[in-house]
Amino acid sequence: MVSLLDRVRGQPAPQPNEPEPEPEEFYKEMTLQEHLEELRTRLIYALLAVAVGFVIGLALAFPTMRLIIRMSGIERLYAITPTESFITYTKVALYLGIGFAMPMIVYQLVRFLAPGLTRKEKRYLYRALPFVSIMFVAGVAFAFFVLVPRALSFLSHFGGSVFEAQFRAEEVVSFYMTLLLWVGVVFELPVVIFILAKLGIVSAKRLASLRKFAILIIAVAAALITPTPDPFNMFLVAAPMYLLYELGVLLARFARPV
Repeated sequence: MVSLLDRVRGQPAPQPNEPEPEPEEFYKEMTLQEHLEELRTRLIYALLAVAVGFVIGLALAFPTMRLIIRMSGIERLYAITPTESFITYTKVALYLGIGFAMPMIVYQLVRFLAPGLTRKEKRYLYRALPFVSIMFVAGVAFAFFVLVPRALSFLSHFGGSVFEAQFRAEEVVSFYMTLLLWVGVVFELPVVIFILAKLGIVSAKRLASLRKFAILIIAVAAALITPTPDPFNMFLVAAPMYLLYELGVLLARFARPV
């Protein structure tokens, strides 16, 4: 029965099959010290994941370098200094460790942001985590098999009538691994945009209106990501970034804020 108080207030009576509304959510506001402690905890877990990945990377570093040589068409890598071989080997293992730990790093970032979100927002955020990992792997694969081999091939044959390309191991590995890592991160952009649109932070209309600024930011980011300043390699990075941005705008059109 509808109470007299409800009738006086003019509130409609609940229907028999109508689900009860979810209870309101109350948050305990965290102090600055609690935020810092939470951040420290998440950083520790992320670093532990990188450490485990680094151990795995130590076993895969030499096979990865042999694959890099075969994919890029370079005959041989040269070590100029006595420690360059070991430093290069360690650097490859570290990059591999970061790549293996990337899903855990993203998860810890989400856990750090989760206290300020509602239950629905948390649910959508956690559901998006597998897609973030899939897009990161897709970006790494695209860079490894398509982007970087073509970039190295272009650089190794540029001015072939004048120069003889003899690449140092450390420089080739830094070139390869830096692009792999950042292109993998950039490939997560459509999923991130979709999540932001789902949370009501951005909208497809707003993103479309900021397209000219996005192009400028993409050009700057491509220049920072690319180890060399030549426009060819910058374009190889910037073009997929822009296409991913447009894909994110398209996905934002289908995202209804929670």
